[in-house]
Amino acid sequence: MSTKTNLQSWLIYINRYNYLFFNKLHLKYKYLALHIPIKEIGIMSFIAKIAEKILMSTKPGYMDLQDKANEFLKTKEDKPPKSIFKSFDFNGTEVFHFGDRKSSDKTIIFIHGGAYVNEINYQHYIYCYLLSKRLNAYVLAPVYPLAPKHSCLETFDLMRDLYKEYSNDNIILMGDSAGGGFVLSFCQYINTINLKQPDNIIVFSPWVDISMSDEYDSKSDPILGDVGLREIGKSWAGDLNTTEYRVSPLYGDNSNFPKTLIFAGDSEIFYKDILKYVDNLKKDDVECRLITGKGLFHIYPMFPIPEAKDAFKEIKKEIM
Repeated sequence: MSTKTNLQSWLIYINRYNYLFFNKLHLKYKYLALHIPIKEIGIMSFIAKIAEKILMSTKPGYMDLQDKANEFLKTKEDKPPKSIFKSFDFNGTEVFHFGDRKSSDKTIIFIHGGAYVNEINYQHYIYCYLLSKRLNAYVLAPVYPLAPKHSCLETFDLMRDLYKEYSNDNIILMGDSAGGGFVLSFCQYINTINLKQPDNIIVFSPWVDISMSDEYDSKSDPILGDVGLREIGKSWAGDLNTTEYRVSPLYGDNSNFPKTLIFAGDSEIFYKDILKYVDNLKKDDVECRLITGKGLFHIYPMFPIPEAKDAFKEIKKEIM
């Protein structure tokens, strides 16, 4: 077995056992509060540094090379995810669910990340399970249509109908990466169809500018690359412009948004765009907080590292 395969296996292992694996290794550190609404998590833990090295060694080639990105989009096939968790059919779409709706205080709809081309994975399953247990929440994770065979408009139709079914609940919309970006676009869309906004928005490292119009340092990001993401983004946009708000929430109207909590690592290529988006939220008078992981990578709250435990405390404080 190659070294790279060993590293991948180890990362899958620690994701599968998540916080259980790291409870004994948790390093003590304090939050470093900067200014409201931005907060910064302090020194990067040793475990986070290990995870970053592993991620860098397993970064997909299609993220940084255009020809590999195009080849990936041509050959990519949708594979139904496997899970030990329960699911139900909603308008022909599989929706995983965690917890019991009747006994829960709130309903969370979690939109998974994966650059709009990758399926929900074990990392998402475990995180949704933790949300349900630790927050007494009923959590839904729809397996939405993916690019390149599908575009964003199909997912908007699905999410509109699913959201209507649960909109009378105490509802929270969450998502990571592409899923986080979709949550923000969807809440902008909600304003146009006269549905009530959710009670809270919580997103991890949202992809807010699909056009990737800025300059990015992909070499320092262990997960993402702007070259591949630009090509993938075009396929997700379909017939829409990549700067249309349903594709890129950076260019949309955030009026009437509920309390919004955003997590991001300052070493990820999305960070500059996320800062721009937070400025937009302020201009639109949205009550928001950005929590920045110093030296940390993309969607760090979902990895089995000490910083993720503190991120979870912030989530609990936000909604409880």
